[in-house]
Amino acid sequence: MDRIAISDIHIRPLAPSPAIRTALSELLIEAVANGGSVSFMDPLPMATAEKFWDNALDAVARGDRIILGAFDGELLVGTLTLALDVAQNQPHRAELVKMITRISHRGRGVATALLRKIEQSAVARGRWLLVLDTASDGGAAPLYESVGFKLAGEIPDYAFKPQGGLSGTKFYWKRIAAAA
Repeated sequence: MDRIAISDIHIRPLAPSPAIRTALSELLIEAVANGGSVSFMDPLPMATAEKFWDNALDAVARGDRIILGAFDGELLVGTLTLALDVAQNQPHRAELVKMITRISHRGRGVATALLRKIEQSAVARGRWLLVLDTASDGGAAPLYESVGFKLAGEIPDYAFKPQGGLSGTKFYWKRIAAAA
């Protein structure tokens, strides 16, 4: 496998477009097919993936989400979403969802770079507390812990794995700036 330098990866916010929707859908389908616990079951039809991303990209257009894309040249190799649409009494927090890295680019720092960039985006929008969840089995817990997220707890049998069978879910939080 050829190694890429993280300097070759470019991260930018994604805006709604048919090409972006297709690239995100293909990335989501690949993740699910390879056991990624990202809320969908395998096999994931393209129409279902496109509908999900249409809704997510509509939320971007409303200002309710930020979706980052990591690119190796023109190829989308990773994504991470910052959900900003939270309850009225929680304007200081945001949730990280849909962390996905293309199989060919895992272990190369793409996810860590996405996390750093999303933290900057959160602080710029006055969000200083981040929350997320990840599967207990095969999830990204070691990655999140390596960048300072704290385990809040774990719920057993929380969701089905993409190919079947139950998995627990770990919930994490991270304070990224001083409380206002």
